[in-house]
Amino acid sequence: MVVPLLHLLHTLYGIEILCKALHMESQVTTVDYPDTDGLPMAESDFQRKPLTYAVEALDIYFQDRADVYVSGNLFLYYREGDPRAVVAPDVFVVFAAEKRDRPSYKLWEEPKAPDFVLEITSKSTRSEDQESKPQTYAQLGVREYVQFDPTGDYLKPPLQGLRLVAGTYEPLPVTERPDGTLLLYSAVLELELHVENGQLHFYAAETGQKLLTHREAEQARLQAEQARLQAEQARLQAEERASQEAALRQAAEARIAELEAQLRAFQARRSPEAP
Repeated sequence: MVVPLLHLLHTLYGIEILCKALHMESQVTTVDYPDTDGLPMAESDFQRKPLTYAVEALDIYFQDRADVYVSGNLFLYYREGDPRAVVAPDVFVVFAAEKRDRPSYKLWEEPKAPDFVLEITSKSTRSEDQESKPQTYAQLGVREYVQFDPTGDYLKPPLQGLRLVAGTYEPLPVTERPDGTLLLYSAVLELELHVENGQLHFYAAETGQKLLTHREAEQARLQAEQARLQAEQARLQAEERASQEAALRQAAEARIAELEAQLRAFQARRSPEAP
């Protein structure tokens, strides 16, 4: 009786040890991928405004594409098991990725790396944007990498781009128009990036239409409505003036006809008196 009991206790003890070992192993192998670095975002208006515009305008532009994901300032982890292998692109677009909210973008859980990346360059990010990030993005297969310097202090010209060719980045052509506008065409997005008076905007290459944020679109709608109402008001005023002029003309013509009739009557009365 004692021996079987000892065997049972030994078995139970072994199972307990095994469970603890498995639990400890699971704890050891669990890797935390933070959604934030815990630091406040210290960005100037010069960096924040084009970043916000680009993410919102591109998201609206691709809103009908369920397979296009647009985001920005989101941690992108590119090596499973290593939370230090991370970048946070200011703006990025992924084709063939589900359009849904994410706490972070883990490359091993997604179909692919971003196709397009835009970095808003500043004094604190200049070296990283120009040195380490291009290497990382090239290794990840980012097809186009664009940099924009909103102050014009760190990049000459302030709009620059790279395209991936056989694993190596080559410069994208930037055109300067007579009015000083810089233009860069993104074949990946099929959009043009314009820098006009220091402001970044996207344009549809085929139509030339500027991509707007929700606020800009509402402002444009209100301006168009105001212009329509002003045109309608001008039309009604013109019709009223024309109506008044017509009424005055009719009254004048009636008065003239009346005077002519009086004159004929007067002349008729005088005709018998003529010698």
